[in-house]
Amino acid sequence: MRNSSYAVGLAYMALCAAAVAMSRPAAEFDPSTVHYPVAPLPAEAPIDDAVAWFAAIKPFCNTVEVETALAQRQAPPPGFQGAGYHAACLALGGKIERARGVLAELSRDDQWRAAGIVFDVAHPVADAGDDRSAGPIMALVVDFWPNHHMALYHAGASEYALGDIDAARRHLAAFVSLYQVEDGWRGNARKILTEIGGAAP
Repeated sequence: MRNSSYAVGLAYMALCAAAVAMSRPAAEFDPSTVHYPVAPLPAEAPIDDAVAWFAAIKPFCNTVEVETALAQRQAPPPGFQGAGYHAACLALGGKIERARGVLAELSRDDQWRAAGIVFDVAHPVADAGDDRSAGPIMALVVDFWPNHHMALYHAGASEYALGDIDAARRHLAAFVSLYQVEDGWRGNARKILTEIGGAAP
């Protein structure tokens, strides 16, 4: 009887572990689309530390408070995670060139990974339709991660909405060449390209 109860308990624990694993969200982007070398995460910058730093400062990442908050608070953790969240805070506060400077100081191997953090932070802004804020941030991401298809899409769509036709054409043409899934994203990009006289494969 005791052995039977023990076996039932183990089976229940295994089922719980499987349920937890299945409930985890899948990664939004396929890392195989990245054409840069992938290095292991640096030990000196655990991502939890960077996330905690950003959670504390995020309420101040706006045009009025960002400069003062960054000057008065603890510096971000070292490594590309800290740099990514530092750049994201600056970008949310409209300090695009300062954010660019933070990313530019990283090694090339880390620049695109930090830019990915900026994208993750800014993506809700783009999805909310704030083209004036999202466009420059997404263009910044593309500068450091040129084949990030969703950053290309959001940059181009925002630039189109704001009337920057040349930039919209460039980013959306790159998007449709990289993103081959025939869905709403690609359909909308092709529609815009047709309207502005860009290549729409």
